[in-house]
Amino acid sequence: MKMCLDFGNSQLYGGLYKDKSMAVSFRKSMNKGISSDEMGIFLKSVIKENGFQPEEIKSINFCSVVPEFNHSIKNSCMNYFGITPLALEPGVKTGLQIKYINQSEVGADRIANAIAACELHPNCDIIVVDMGTATTFDVVTKNKEYLGGAIIPGISIGMESLVQRTAKLPMVEIIKPKDVCGKSTVQSIQSGLYFGNLGAIKEICREITESCFDGNKVFVLGTGGISGLYDELGVFDEINKDLVLEGLIKLEELNKC
Repeated sequence: MKMCLDFGNSQLYGGLYKDKSMAVSFRKSMNKGISSDEMGIFLKSVIKENGFQPEEIKSINFCSVVPEFNHSIKNSCMNYFGITPLALEPGVKTGLQIKYINQSEVGADRIANAIAACELHPNCDIIVVDMGTATTFDVVTKNKEYLGGAIIPGISIGMESLVQRTAKLPMVEIIKPKDVCGKSTVQSIQSGLYFGNLGAIKEICREITESCFDGNKVFVLGTGGISGLYDELGVFDEINKDLVLEGLIKLEELNKC
């Protein structure tokens, strides 16, 4: 059994894989002060609560966009599972030609998404749109060239910014509005957040398609917890919320000795 872990800015997303199929997925809110013991105890409890035993875990793969987590992650894997984890970091094999000016600047989760996208949709030019704390756009060619992309604030950051920087605007639930024309302050905020991000996704994908692929067909792959809000609008050719974890599974195959 394999365990894959994606450490984001606000939460951990993890999965247990058996024979390349996900058996369990889980999430945990994160704070930057988490210790290796807290992490190890949490991971062991998740495994046991889902009917498995920690001894069944034979490999652990992870990516992290928060450098402060990395030491605790590695120590928890060593101390609680006796496993040296495979981290998606500079020096590991990705199967990609990374065209970023400074390759070490690219978020590890973005590379994991690109690895999985190439594996799942070979011979396609792809835009991966990952809707998390930030919304990221990653551009990968059919020749497995990672060209770069774009980053904008995620929906939740937009909402938090409105609340923090205004006197009267409230926190709202992030949902798909029934009507673009809100009839209350809450509905108006929900409409602005939802359709504002929808417009940004459409326009950025259109510009990337024109700039990078001369307007030719590009496969747009959505992922991240919020992507499901746009499931039926045709903005994505496919949504795969487990994309980053599938990239970590492939990463292990690429780095086998």
